[in-house]
Amino acid sequence: MRWRFARELGLAAVIAASLPAGQIQAQSSPAALDASPILTLDQDALYQRSLYGKALRAKIAQEVAKLDADSRRVDAELEAEEHALTQKRGQMLAADFAPLAAAFDKKAQELRAQNAAAVEALRLKEQDGRKEFFTVAAKVLGDFMVERGAAAIIDKGAVIVSLRGLDVTDAVVARIDEVLGDGTK
Repeated sequence: MRWRFARELGLAAVIAASLPAGQIQAQSSPAALDASPILTLDQDALYQRSLYGKALRAKIAQEVAKLDADSRRVDAELEAEEHALTQKRGQMLAADFAPLAAAFDKKAQELRAQNAAAVEALRLKEQDGRKEFFTVAAKVLGDFMVERGAAAIIDKGAVIVSLRGLDVTDAVVARIDEVLGDGTK
């Protein structure tokens, strides 16, 4: 499968290299770009540069920082408890020590599971936010495409060679910011 992609990519590069320079130049006129049936955009940049994407990432970053601080505090508490338990070990019978060690292990595992669940909840929160963003973006992209007379908007990452003016990422970010803002509307 990897070879097939590389072969197709190589073929596309050969085709792009064989295009006459005059033909590429003629296509880059502003009139040709305005009437292009295909536009490109960078989906990740669309999200990253939007007010909504910035606000959501900032909120997630705050929650991650709080989670990290809580995690460090819990780790320090567990380390202190483990140290105290280790000190008791030499002064206790193994039969008396075993339940204390088992209770500590259970507590540590529960706290790690809670932390993992909180991390997963944040990941899902960001994923849901991205889905919401792209749901709104789809409507804006459709309207933008019709206004520009384009037949398609494709992700810039799927394009091997294109004219710079076909990338409408910044214009679409501005339009989405007008519609969605930072998500607090």
